[in-house]
Amino acid sequence: MCTLEQRGRVFVLTLTGDGEHRLGHALIASFRSAVASAAAQAGPGAALVTVGEGRFFSNGLDIGWAGNSRARLRELVDALRPLAADLLALPMPTVAAVTGHASAGGFFLALCHDYRLMRGDRGVLYMSEVDIGLPLPPYFTAVLRAKITSANALRDVALRGKKVRAAEGKEMGIVDAVYPSAAETAAEAFKFAEQLAARKWDGGVYASIRMSMFPEACRSVGIVEESDEVKRKHFASKL
Repeated sequence: MCTLEQRGRVFVLTLTGDGEHRLGHALIASFRSAVASAAAQAGPGAALVTVGEGRFFSNGLDIGWAGNSRARLRELVDALRPLAADLLALPMPTVAAVTGHASAGGFFLALCHDYRLMRGDRGVLYMSEVDIGLPLPPYFTAVLRAKITSANALRDVALRGKKVRAAEGKEMGIVDAVYPSAAETAAEAFKFAEQLAARKWDGGVYASIRMSMFPEACRSVGIVEESDEVKRKHFASKL
């Protein structure tokens, strides 16, 4: 399913194997367990890198398992929502090393990270729902709106089903950096995560700032917003 390795201050979460890394119940549970383990082990100054082995970062929800069952599909949509919350609330910077195709739920998963680095020689970002005749879950839409800030780029991704290659993704503001190959993308993601971790930021403060930047997205995945009074007390305690 996936593995978690700690290298200094950086946690590397790897989606293992040469398959499509379809997001079924088992992989989602394994991913959530790895993220929780990283959060539990992290001290001040940490970062997470997520990378996929093989041709795919993730090809989305396991629609093969769901088949024609709307109930099963809803199960998977509901199961992915708390994983998104885990990433958006994680008390450390997060970097997605998009080393292969990231489609639908896989693209969404990459967007739940703070940064996206992508290989330039192959692979696309693709929100396939409009092509396959499935509505976007409301929490998908909220995260898309938070992370794709260009109206035209958001339109092309969600309403046109555009398959976005790395260089175009960078122009659209979706991808932060492009590297020639999968190996270089993974290596550079780790180096970048090391730089972020070296700042030794307070994880709780980092997560709080992230959540305040994307309130609608966070509410949509079930993160309860702190009251103004709690925020004031937390801020005062840091002074």
